[in-house]
Amino acid sequence: MSSMIAIILSGIFFLLLSPTCSGSKILVVPVDGSHWINMEVILRELHSRGHEITVLRSAKSWFIPSTSPIFNSINVTMLQDESDLDYYNKMLLNVMERRRMPTFLRSFYQQHLITSMLSQGHEILSRASATMLDDPVFMKKMQDAKFDLMLTDPALTTGVILGSYLKLPMVFNVRWINNGEGHLTMAPSPVSYVPVSGSELGDQMDFLDRTKNMLHYIYSSVEQHFFINPYYSDLFQRHFPPGTDLLSLELAADMWLMRTDFVFEFPRPTMPNVVYIGGFQCKKPRPLSDELEAFMQSSGEHGVVVMSLGTLVSALHREATEAIAAAFAQLPQKVVWRFIGEKPSSLGNNTLLVNWLPQRDLLGHPKTRAFVAHGGTNGMYEAIYHGVPVLGLPLLFDQFDNVLRLKVRGAARVLEANSLTKKNFLEAITDILETPSYRENIQRLSRLHHDQPMSPMDTAIFWIEYVIRNKGAAHLQSVGFSLPWYTYFSLDVALLLMALIAAFVWASVSVCKILCCRTSRRKTKAE
Repeated sequence: MSSMIAIILSGIFFLLLSPTCSGSKILVVPVDGSHWINMEVILRELHSRGHEITVLRSAKSWFIPSTSPIFNSINVTMLQDESDLDYYNKMLLNVMERRRMPTFLRSFYQQHLITSMLSQGHEILSRASATMLDDPVFMKKMQDAKFDLMLTDPALTTGVILGSYLKLPMVFNVRWINNGEGHLTMAPSPVSYVPVSGSELGDQMDFLDRTKNMLHYIYSSVEQHFFINPYYSDLFQRHFPPGTDLLSLELAADMWLMRTDFVFEFPRPTMPNVVYIGGFQCKKPRPLSDELEAFMQSSGEHGVVVMSLGTLVSALHREATEAIAAAFAQLPQKVVWRFIGEKPSSLGNNTLLVNWLPQRDLLGHPKTRAFVAHGGTNGMYEAIYHGVPVLGLPLLFDQFDNVLRLKVRGAARVLEANSLTKKNFLEAITDILETPSYRENIQRLSRLHHDQPMSPMDTAIFWIEYVIRNKGAAHLQSVGFSLPWYTYFSLDVALLLMALIAAFVWASVSVCKILCCRTSRRKTKAE
């Protein structure tokens, strides 16, 4: 009996001493669209562990519900209040037109379009942030809530600014920030082998590639300092200490949960407060509906092709959709196609059009043979997780860079949407289906992705709670962020060394001149 009591007391003692922070109050400022899909996955896990979650959202939000069993919501002014989904479809058409240009130039023209979008977006975001900080009732409500943590996606700046103003420990759920990939903002990024966002380059670059990469790096720096930062200067002058800018607030974040890993991303330098959670949203497939399961089984030994082009964009031109439908009709495989719009006239009997599809469950189905996708990060990681080769049709933003990473690894092919024909699409999808190396390579990536000591989700939750328990993670932040640029690059030391070398050379030359003059004089006297 006494031994049983001792065991029970030991268990209670262990539970009391084990690190936990359940019941913490977390303020969340997400990004709408596909970014919300993976933020919600983390919020569900945090809610299951007893945390109290408050989400700031737009009243016109596209995806974030106003009521939810896992969080409370507060409506504030956001980007969605002054933009709509049609904007992205119009931008897609502009990008597709630019893709007709020579390879070296088109990424720059495409980046110019994105700069225009970023300028409009940051102008709206700066006004939205000012509206929040200038509202004493709202700010008192935020301060009185005594939140323990700010969890935000820094692709939009509202959460960064609000969390910094409230002096909350901050965790980023991040892949993209300001105008590029997160690493480019906060980690050393040698342009000789680290491709800049939008450059559509790998890490193996020849001279021309490195020239292009350097030009993209310069463009990105100009974009940050002259197109983005000025929109926030008045806000920072009124509400933050002198010298504050957007980058200084972002670099002060305690933890960066990076939605990638080095199974997918090219190897590169990183920092101590970066944790890799690529594929955290991926899960084992669930059973399909009876109707969809019957369709999958009807494919026989040939299997099924799954096609989806994401959550925001549905503006592929009519010629492209007709070409895709006609190519699918020639396949022995069945096709499940997430399609919004007028039904293609060339659609075959083997193709099922749906307004929505359970992508995770379809990609994990044993009958699935290939995935036709736009190249969003979520879709690429689901393809890796389930080991399904990809035919990429990138349309916007990071999608061109994402599908390139799988192509370099031999797990994907890529087609340009603007030059898509029935012939080239059929050739590409047939190649994916009939060449074993694509499936072998994606399954090798899948094995590497699964071979981890902790799942990406468990890793994300641990570090979020770590920051809560320790009220930050300042010990992981590099002092390099606070150094002046000339100190960071040791230009002052280089200048001193150059001055010393110059002084030494000057002194040596002077001594030689003096010795030569004396020798010359002695010879003259001797004569």
